[in-house]
This record gives sequence, structure tokens and C-alpha cells, in this order.
Amino acid sequence: MNELDQFRQTFFEECDELLQRFEAVATTLAAGEHDVEGLNDIFRTVHSIKAGAGAFRFSRLVTYSHEFENVMDLLRAGTRMLQPGDPDIIVQAGDILADLVNAARSGVEAPVGLEDDMLATLRDMLGPVDDGETPETSDPVEKSGDFRIKFRPHASMYASANEPQLLLSALASLGDLTTEVDCSAIPPLAKLEPEGSYLTWTMVLRGAPSDQAIREVFEFVEDDCDLEITSLDDAAPTAELQAVGETGESSASLGGPGVKQAAPQTTSIRVDLERVDRLVDMVGELVIAQAMALESLSEFIDIRHVRQLQALEDLTLRTRHLQEGVMAVRMQPLKALFARFPRTVRDLSKKLGKDVRLELEGESTEVDRTIIEELSDPLTHMIRNCMDHGLETPEERLEAGKPEQGVVKLTAEHRNGRILIRVSDDGRGLNPEKMLKKAVENGLVKEGAELSKEEIEALIFMPGFSTANEVSDVSGRGVGMDVVRRNIQKLGGRVTLDSTFGKGSTFTLALPLTLAVLDGMLVDVAGERYVVPLSTILETVCPEPNQLRAMPDGGTVMAIRGETMRLVDLCDALNLSRDGKPEPLRKLVVIVETEFGRHVGLIVDELLGQQQVVIKSLEANYHAVSGVAGTAILGDGRVRLILDIDGLAALPPRTSAGPQPRLENEDGRQDQQENSTDPTLGVQSA
Repeated sequence: MNELDQFRQTFFEECDELLQRFEAVATTLAAGEHDVEGLNDIFRTVHSIKAGAGAFRFSRLVTYSHEFENVMDLLRAGTRMLQPGDPDIIVQAGDILADLVNAARSGVEAPVGLEDDMLATLRDMLGPVDDGETPETSDPVEKSGDFRIKFRPHASMYASANEPQLLLSALASLGDLTTEVDCSAIPPLAKLEPEGSYLTWTMVLRGAPSDQAIREVFEFVEDDCDLEITSLDDAAPTAELQAVGETGESSASLGGPGVKQAAPQTTSIRVDLERVDRLVDMVGELVIAQAMALESLSEFIDIRHVRQLQALEDLTLRTRHLQEGVMAVRMQPLKALFARFPRTVRDLSKKLGKDVRLELEGESTEVDRTIIEELSDPLTHMIRNCMDHGLETPEERLEAGKPEQGVVKLTAEHRNGRILIRVSDDGRGLNPEKMLKKAVENGLVKEGAELSKEEIEALIFMPGFSTANEVSDVSGRGVGMDVVRRNIQKLGGRVTLDSTFGKGSTFTLALPLTLAVLDGMLVDVAGERYVVPLSTILETVCPEPNQLRAMPDGGTVMAIRGETMRLVDLCDALNLSRDGKPEPLRKLVVIVETEFGRHVGLIVDELLGQQQVVIKSLEANYHAVSGVAGTAILGDGRVRLILDIDGLAALPPRTSAGPQPRLENEDGRQDQQENSTDPTLGVQSA
């Protein structure tokens, strides 16, 4: 890839960011309101795209964005107020702008006439205003002629991948350009900074259409350069973005009176995502290699080797810091994802004839970018479902005593090392009786079956199940929700529904923060090692027999400090065998918390210690297994399973027959009480 191709790629990456920002702001505009900040934001977006397109000679994009920019200039100056229908025109104009950017990116000419209708609409908006006067812009009067331009880029301009050569080429397209470069500031080679800026250009542009046209070339980099534009006709400065003083410093840096101090800018670089992924993979392999090294060295190092132990501890600490730093690079806020949905709600509100307000919370919550990329379609589908079949029409809401405007709420938060995303509405909710009747009619549930509220709500995720009377072109509540669930499960997460008839529904997505690493607790069960996510563990106890109770369904519960929780014997749940393996004198119960605050006890044989592990997908290499979230390679080089706490908690109790191991007292004697035997644990409970 040559330098020009790199600059083009950077331009299109910036266009993507600008267009995302455009859509987020444009969907908030309303007729009759004068949102100066929002209008200025949209103007800068369109102008920046136009300036970059001009540098690369994308003529259609330049022409279209110029007309669009003129309209936004009128609106931000207040010469024209937003009329009914104008916000929709601006949103649609942004769609055409995005289409032209994508066409330029692909190198394929956009369809003929793509922008013609919108250009006509934009030009109509530039016509006379209501009082019959010709609109005036806030720009100074343009005048053509000859100009002298002095231009010195800052180092920050190069760091943001802006190339002076492209700016000079854009100037040359405006008229007859002659250029001189001042190299006197270049220091000796030994003192030269590779990232420094030492060149200054002095140019004469003859026959330029206007000084405004020259300013537009540099507005893309106006904060990253010193620039003087002088008209040769009157020898007076017509524009001075930053006047250079005798010391070579700008007036902004000198802090002169009336000069606005430049705000500190965050320094950033663009890195190919493939490079970041390779770096994450390499760090993951480093964590595995370190664990294997520690495993092998632990056999030869004891308390006498203090220095060696300190060195190993230091290696572990530094490896962890490296891993955390690399993973932070992949973490991104959900703001960019959430910004897509105001447009979705806006468009669907008009199509469905419903007044809907979208509320967003937790936009700054950070998640692994690989997860963000996979969330767009599931969230879009759930929001469409909420609006189409969840929310009532304005008339129905008024009859039900609700506000005419419905609310769809999208929130995100961290909990127990996972991310919870909720999509809720204050609509009609799900009718359990109707759902159960529909399930029986479709043969999904047997006639006369008694299901709990949670089981009835889970029917919505079954393939083809829907309670909608009509299938619309927007959505059908239930149609496709099985696909949503499968997509979330592929990410190591799950989706649940909580609905109250007449009040609304809430979909909850529970997902891992990252798909790369995990802090886990190693446990031993029947001679096999497993990883329990450390963030889910609350405490570990050795229960007494009188704390256990057998349940009629074959399960067992434990009472502790006034709380009763279900116990899951991992040996039984994971189909392990103890043939030839000794029974531990006392079994441990690891109390864990599910994503939704429920407490469950996992029965294990032994705790082996805490360890950071690299997550490997089980589904991608094998297939999904109930109760297993993924795999990890431990220090002994063997592949171990990472347990899925919520998956284990959802497994039905086992009712296998035959002799079962009994929980023993501390002195090794088995409890001989003549009471029911729990088939899950093999425990004689009191």
C-alpha cells in the first residue's frame, strides 16, 4: 500500500466516525427549535467530508456536500429556522452523503441520479425565506483575486495523518499557484526529531475564486497549523487563523488578550484491528507459557529459594499488567453502538404511527470490540419488536391510562465481571394465558401442562413461536427471537425475558466483558480439574448434614444464615465417574452468584487455587455443551473446561438410581439418619 492509499484509507475511516456522529445528532433535531450546537456539529461534519473529498478529487461527493453545507450554514446562522419536515430532510440527506462516501470508498460509481432529487430539495431550502428577503450567511463577503498564503503545519497535523501535499494540490485546483518552502528551521541531524515539524510554505495563488475558498481548504486542519492569508489587491490580511509572532509562536500560545486558548487534545493513533488481534493472541499465548513455566518450576523451588520465588512473582505480576494493558486497547464504549438506535426509533415511529421516546443509559460502559460488533443485529431486532408489538398505539395507551408517548429504554451496566444490556418498553406486555394457549395449539406444549411464569415467557425464544395476530414487515414478536438467542449464546452469553401483562417487557442480555481472558478458581471434581469464574464466587463452606434438605423433584437445597439455595453436584451434573477414585472425606460447596443475583452452591472435591486463563471457544472447535462456557489451556498443558454458572443452575436435577456417595462428618463417619436420600448428591438429609 503506497502513501496515497494510506491517506485515502484514513480519510474514509474519519468519514465513518463523522457519519456516526452526524446520525446521532441529526435524529435529535426538531422543527421550530434552534439547536446551535447540533447544527454546528452537522455543518462541521459535512464540511470536513467535503474538504477531504476535494483533496482526493471525488467530484460528485464534493458537489453534493457543498450544497448540503450551504443549507446547514443557513440553519446554524439562524437565517432559516427548521421548518416541519426539515429534520427528516437532513437525516435523508445524510443517508445520500453516506452512500456517496461508500461509492467513493469502493471505487464504483454511484448510481446515476442518486443525489439529484435531494440536491433539488436542498436548493429549494436555499430559496427566499418567508419574509421574501434573500438569506444572508454569516460568512464574510467573498472576493476573488490574488492571495499570499503562509502555512506552517504543527507536528499534530502529521500525527493525524494529514499530508501538506494534498492541501497544496487542493490549492492548485483553485488557480495559478507558486510555492516556496522555508527549510531554515531544520536542525542538525543529531538534534532532528522524527516527529517534529520544521517546514514553512509561502505561496502565491492568482485567480482564486475567493478567500473563502482558500479557507475551506485549510479548515480541515485549522487547529493544527499556523496560517496567514493576505489579499495582494489591498495588502491587508483577510484571514488569520493563527498569527505567528516574532518568536515563531502562535498568538494562542502566547496567551494575548482576546485570544482563546486552545483546548488540550487527546493524542491517538489508528491501528489496524488485525494487528491488535494478533497482539492479543500473542499475549494470550504468553499467559499460557508463563503458567506452564510456573507449573514445571514449582517442583524444584521451595521456601529456601527466596530470590527465585520473588522473580517468579514479579514475572507473574508484570505479565498480568501487560495482559490488562493489551485488553484495554480492545475495550470500547457502547456509545457508538447505541448511537445507531435513535435513528431506528425515529423511522419506525413514523412508519407505525406511534409516538415513541428512546432513553439511553450506560453508553460509556466499555466492552470488548468483538462483542460490540455482534450486538447490532440482536439489539435492532429487539427494539423493533418492542415498538411493533410491545407498545400500544396512542389511542390504546390513552384508553389504558398511560401517557400517549411510549418509552423504549436501552441500558448497559457491569455486574459480576459481565455486561448486562437491557431493552425494555412500557407497553402491553405478554399475556401468559394467550402464550400458553398458542403453544398448545402449535404442539409445543402438551394439553393441560402447568408452566411457571418464567417457562411461559421462555416460549418466545422457540423457533417460529409468535403471539402476533398479523405478521408485519417490521417484526413479529417471537419470529426470529430464537436467532437472537443463538447469536447471543455464540458470544458466551444468554438472553432472558421478564414481562408483566399490561405494563411492559424487559429483555436482558448477559455477556462476558471480553472473549479473551478470565480470572478463575481451579476446582477438582472426581479427579478432573475445572475453572469456575472468580467473579461469580461469593464464599466456600463445608455444610453439615442438618443444613441439607432433599426436594421432591430430586434436587437438594442448603440452608445457610437464613437463606436457602439449590445445590448442584458437579460430579453428577458433568456425568463424571468415581470408579477407582477415593471419596473425599468432606465435600466443599462453592457458593456462586448468577448474573441475575440468584445464589447457587456447587459441590466440589477440592479447591486448587486461583489462576488467570485464556478463553478458547468450545463451540467454534466442537459444539455447545450445557453448563460449559468455554475451555482453557492450563499450566500442565491440558485443556480444561470453564464452567457456565447460569447454565449449571438451569440444568434439571438428576434422578439417577443406584448407590451414591454420602456426605461424611468430620470424623469420617457416615450420617445414618433414616430419612430421604438426595439422588443428586447421594446425601442422607435430615
